[in-house]
Amino acid sequence: MKKTGIIGIVGAVLLVLFASGQQHIQSVPEILPKHDSPVAKSIPEPLDIEEILTEYDSLISAEIKASGTVGAAVAVTYKNQVVLMKCFGVKKSGTKDSIDENTIFRLASVSKPISGVLAGMLAEEKIIGLDDKVTDYIPGLRLKNPTITDELTIRNLLSHTTGLAPHAYDDLVEQKVPFIQIMNQLYTANTSSLPGQLYAYQNVMFSLYDTIVASRTGKNYGDVLKEKLFIPFGMNDASTGFESFRNDDNKALPHSGATPIKMNDRYYNTIPAAGVNASISDMKNFLLTLLADSTPTLNNVEEMIFTPQIQTYLTRGYFSQWNKVDSKEYGIGWRIVGYKGRKVAYHGGYVKGYRAEIALCKDEQIGIVYLSNSPTGIAAKSVPEFINRLFEFKDQQKLTTNSVSTDNQVN
Repeated sequence: MKKTGIIGIVGAVLLVLFASGQQHIQSVPEILPKHDSPVAKSIPEPLDIEEILTEYDSLISAEIKASGTVGAAVAVTYKNQVVLMKCFGVKKSGTKDSIDENTIFRLASVSKPISGVLAGMLAEEKIIGLDDKVTDYIPGLRLKNPTITDELTIRNLLSHTTGLAPHAYDDLVEQKVPFIQIMNQLYTANTSSLPGQLYAYQNVMFSLYDTIVASRTGKNYGDVLKEKLFIPFGMNDASTGFESFRNDDNKALPHSGATPIKMNDRYYNTIPAAGVNASISDMKNFLLTLLADSTPTLNNVEEMIFTPQIQTYLTRGYFSQWNKVDSKEYGIGWRIVGYKGRKVAYHGGYVKGYRAEIALCKDEQIGIVYLSNSPTGIAAKSVPEFINRLFEFKDQQKLTTNSVSTDNQVN
């Protein structure tokens, strides 16, 4: 690109940011009830899935130990209760510094579901609409196809339906090129369709949402996440960016196998897509809040983000640990999986030295999250091992109930 072109785009973005610098998030009705953090019920209900939890606890504990996983944490929520939360191993191999419930991990692409929730909240509050045009917030944006530039919406960014080739400029992300420089090169990225027509996974395009939020609110993305989501959801350990992670004394350090590796800041230049840090305590509160029947407004947010936007064509290996998957779609920051007659909102994340998995099913009021600083095959099993057992148990319960009901009918 000519130097003048680069200056023009940067100037346009800076102009929007300057012009909106005084536009703080407007006063709107609260999405969540006012409280310090979402908590489990003070008097737990009797659990009908205690046997499943015991089986899963035993299984995941044994597999984590057998695999040589250095550190991990898992949490399960059910009917507004934390029914399982365990931490395993240490923050760094060769030490006795144990993982605890407030130890932070890198979430990698599990940042996308968090960004999806924020996007739903800002849309519900009429601050940034999902169908707003991207160029309304980034007027200097230029893509190879002018029609895509003109038609591109925020919904397209967050559902991976931008029309650009998959993983456009992830190579530059890996090289830690500043995001504004990557954005200035998007006009050369190959395109394969008009927006909304095809699924193609992105980190760079997804993370344009960072610039959009800053343009609209006059605040940086991390501050808006903290204000609108981390604090209300009770995610007290959560943060964004490499500096926050590096400076936290209670962090899980990255490993390759059982060997410690150097911390790196790759993908922190795409905060919405891969730049959130959080503890298992944060993530169980995230699940509790989403699964609670809290307010009609939050229910509207969930309807937005969990509604499938596009069918995805993932390889069979992606769900190799699951049984037959009925459908694979993408919502707003979440994969939406049709599985055993239910809709499961799911996402996985990987960045060198870390692995994260999250899933929830509103139909069964269940949520599960797994975090690790030592990527092994256990991560891929962590979600399906649990939901397979749970759904089979629930289906058997229904069969038994129906059978008893039929037997008791008067002829």
